[in-house]
Amino acid sequence: MASTSIAFEYFVQLAIPHFDGHYDHWSILMENFLRLKEYWQVVEFGVQEPTTRVTLSMIEKVEMEFLKLNDLKAKNYLFQAIDRATLEIICCKETSKYIWDVIKKKYQGNVRAKLMLLQALQTKFKNLHMKPEGSTRVLVE
Repeated sequence: MASTSIAFEYFVQLAIPHFDGHYDHWSILMENFLRLKEYWQVVEFGVQEPTTRVTLSMIEKVEMEFLKLNDLKAKNYLFQAIDRATLEIICCKETSKYIWDVIKKKYQGNVRAKLMLLQALQTKFKNLHMKPEGSTRVLVE
């Protein structure tokens, strides 16, 4: 039984969460997906390029290449998760962190703005009342 579950784990391809405009829901699913794939660190913190004056040891160079490869893999998953229109919004596609931050800024802000507008409209609607005027009724604020 244990060998069956191990084999199942290797052959099951997890679905990449597709961004459908609902940022909060998608970001939770995508973060979990990237954590599972062990790429979340590069998305959250980015890959810090050393300054040109710094000389890296062989171990540091290998580690830097490993981080760049993980960043590339995370970018690939992000590209697969977003549609063409969203991808065109992101002008610089250099790092997965940058892509994540742009999507977050664009769509999480929209959700807040929409909620604030909705609350303002609900308040305005509650303040409306009907005023009788002749045989017809007119909405008055």
